Amino acid sequence: MGTEIERKFLVREGAWREAGVETYRQGYLSTVKERTVRVRTINGKGYLTVKGISIGASRLEFEYEIPFQDAEEMLDSLCEKPLIEKNRYKLDQGEFTWEVDVFFGDNEGLILAEVELQSEDQILDRPAWVREEVTNDPRYYNANLISNPYSSW
Repeated sequence: MGTEIERKFLVREGAWREAGVETYRQGYLSTVKERTVRVRTINGKGYLTVKGISIGASRLEFEYEIPFQDAEEMLDSLCEKPLIEKNRYKLDQGEFTWEVDVFFGDNEGLILAEVELQSEDQILDRPAWVREEVTNDPRYYNANLISNPYSSW
């Protein structure tokens, strides 16, 4: 069993654009708030992830690699639409790895940074390009960007 402790922030332009980038395509088989089931592809690999309900910045998370072709078929045939499509930039800043997601498709214009912590009370030094925190705003949950995409706000 794994626990994810993650905080989410809005982002302004900055040095994060210089980091390596990966393209993500993901969809959801279940988006009920008690549990989400996500299918994702990244650079020719497929993943299935199950997440529990968020309590503060923490929630249970289980992730498994699955065959890429299976993931592609689930994304195309089974997942709720629209899919979440984004480029992810990863940057090491001190003891943290920041992941900056630049969304496209129905969520074009949204840029979010996420950082995983060891504990909810861990001290976090924010890079200059980090704006306000949106960890507890459900509009920014990827699973909610399907039914309420950023372009409709």
